[in-house]
Amino acid sequence: MELRDIEIFLTLAEELHFGRSAERLHVSPARVSQAIKKQERVIGAQLFERTSRHVRMTPVGEVLLRRLKPAYEGIQEAIAEVTTIARHSAGTLTLGVMGAQMHDMRPVLSHFRARHPSVELRFKEVFFSDPFGALRAGEVDAVTTWLPVREPDLTVGVVLREEPLHLMVAGDHPLARRKSVSMEVLGDHVVPRLAGPLPAYWESAVLPARTPAGRPVRRGPAASTFYEILALVAAGDAVCTVPDEGRRYHAQPDVAFLPLHDAPPVQWALIWRTDRATPLVRALAEAATDCGDPTGRQGGGQPVGRPSP
Repeated sequence: MELRDIEIFLTLAEELHFGRSAERLHVSPARVSQAIKKQERVIGAQLFERTSRHVRMTPVGEVLLRRLKPAYEGIQEAIAEVTTIARHSAGTLTLGVMGAQMHDMRPVLSHFRARHPSVELRFKEVFFSDPFGALRAGEVDAVTTWLPVREPDLTVGVVLREEPLHLMVAGDHPLARRKSVSMEVLGDHVVPRLAGPLPAYWESAVLPARTPAGRPVRRGPAASTFYEILALVAAGDAVCTVPDEGRRYHAQPDVAFLPLHDAPPVQWALIWRTDRATPLVRALAEAATDCGDPTGRQGGGQPVGRPSP
């Protein structure tokens, strides 16, 4: 029985009138009659009693209606659902990435692409000197950044990964031969001054203003990109804390990366504007959630999905 014939049967069962059924379905009364006769031949029994005055369902027709109607409604709901998904799955999603986060997000992006093959993914580099500017300007739909994020207009959607914090020093620096150092050593050296409209609380999560003992951390030359910091460190003009991705993706012979054994891990998260939580942004957050535990350091994590405090 074809889907159109099922629709004709259900409409006639509701209207009990061939003419009105035909009008609802935008077909001729003859088409309705032919479809019902075809169904009756297949089933081997009458579904409707017809006279010149009325149309009435037979007991067989009533059983068929009782069993067929929920199934048909389920089919219609399924079609409507996938149509909505398909409509929301097409388009472009622009992701702002800081540093090498795109490489670490590869499992998440592959999962997202498998679910939404019609979506065009675009990428824009975001610098720590202005972590939220591109997002607020509408240049990107979501951004990867370290936590915490306490912006009233932004939502922290999912923790993507965790990684340890390191200290970058020049290869000939007195600290370079150590296996690890404490955050307290920051009080003995100059660190770069991060230039740009970045919140102090956000900067201090990676580059604190004071040591654990409360000593001030002196700021030196200004820098607004990672490569500017790398140049300052290699020249011996500063030392600087950096998430582990710096060691993994930017190792250089004249720079040493020392584990900070008493520093809390850096958490990277997916964030977006609260007023622009589009279906595609939500789909990306769901893909990240499905990809696993953030402590596994392969992308994926715990859903948050709430505005930042």
